[in-house]
Amino acid sequence: MKTIRIIIERNEDGFWGYAENENAIVGGGDTVQKCKQDVLDCIATLKDLDSNNRPSFLEKEYELVYKFDTASLLNYYKGIFTNSALERITGINQKQIQHYASGHRNPRLAQRIKIETALHNLGKELLAVEL
Repeated sequence: MKTIRIIIERNEDGFWGYAENENAIVGGGDTVQKCKQDVLDCIATLKDLDSNNRPSFLEKEYELVYKFDTASLLNYYKGIFTNSALERITGINQKQIQHYASGHRNPRLAQRIKIETALHNLGKELLAVEL
């Protein structure tokens, strides 16, 4: 299965998404949700092209993986995670997290990995929950 990496970045108009490893996949919107939907709409449009113009990846199974810059990710999930909650799962001070979310500071690679790992671990833990 092919993995299509969609980069989502904040810009002055909202959010911009594009495929890192495929041509012709783009999207935008004033929220991350709208940007992701626009990317999906773009892929649907590509599927409607005739076979001579349709990108070859559409003929096989693929999955989309979204890659965010840190500020966009933290802002996207701010309604779900407080800075206090992020501090508990990452070990990064709330004030530092706020600096990352506002874009005043960019985290070093080690800090980005710490945030990503904490979120992935939380996701794995939640997948194991049964009610």
